[in-house]
Amino acid sequence: MSNAPRGNSLLRLAEVKARTGLSRTTIYRRINTNTFPKPVRISAGLVAWYESEIDRWVGAPMDWSELSSNEAGV
Repeated sequence: MSNAPRGNSLLRLAEVKARTGLSRTTIYRRINTNTFPKPVRISAGLVAWYESEIDRWVGAPMDWSELSSNEAGV
C-alpha cells in the first residue's frame, strides 16, 4: 500500500528546481540537514517529491523540518 497522500502529484527534480529557485546541490544539502522535503524513490535512480510538500516548503521555507512533515501526516 502506498504512503502517498491522496490526490498528490509527484514532481521531478527539474520541476522542484523551477518552483524553488534552488540548485540541485542546494536541494540535496538541505535534505541532508532536514530543512527540505525528502524525495520518494520511484525506481532505481529515480526520485520525485510530493507536490504538497514542495508547496508547503515554498510557503514557509524557514519553518520546514522533518518534524513538520511528520506532523502533517505526509
